[in-house]
Amino acid sequence: MINKLIYIVDDEKKISELIASYLSKEGYSVKTFPAAESALTEFKLRPSDMFIIDIMLPGMDGYTLCKELRKISDIPIIMVSAKDEEIDRVLGLELGSDDYISKPFSPRELVVRVKTIFRRIKDDKSTFAEAVNSRLECADLHIYPEERKVIVKNNSELDFTPKEYDLLLFLIKNRNKLYTREQLINGIWGYDYIGDTRAIDDLIKKIRKKLKDAGSALEIITVWGYGYKISA
Repeated sequence: MINKLIYIVDDEKKISELIASYLSKEGYSVKTFPAAESALTEFKLRPSDMFIIDIMLPGMDGYTLCKELRKISDIPIIMVSAKDEEIDRVLGLELGSDDYISKPFSPRELVVRVKTIFRRIKDDKSTFAEAVNSRLECADLHIYPEERKVIVKNNSELDFTPKEYDLLLFLIKNRNKLYTREQLINGIWGYDYIGDTRAIDDLIKKIRKKLKDAGSALEIITVWGYGYKISA
């Protein structure tokens, strides 16, 4: 038994029930919500292991729910939308979602994405368990992977979103290696992403601003026409 609880937020009952049916067959516990407000209230009382959120919801929309969840949790989030615009995918990823899938979609594909995210989290936890009390250093940063914490040497803690942190950690762990945007998407989200890679540019821009505001000497280098790297 997988023993993972997934909250589905979608005002289209048939779609919610279809997704719930496929996930239940895979051993997941599932609870559906027609509105964001009730899902958020329930999460504060009984946290789930994942959210699958439709963007177009009555009242609070899916983007706002994602933002509210990110204020209190790093829970994995998959955004679902009838829209298939690049800007919607980028916005969903910017707000901290882990994945984005457009309607209509195959329920089997969604199940695969759910499994991929949980598998990545499990692998990350295994890595962190092996690195208890470990610390990474790069330029003037101290990174504590098991706590997902980044400290500048002046003892200021940097406040990164989950994806900003993941991208920074990936580049630091692979310093001196040059990566394309597509490779970074694959390295951070854990699968071959088809769509706009501007999400990486936006994340890099935000990371750089936070490093600059904190007075950090760490530099993320742009190699024009290719991608990004951090030099030791």
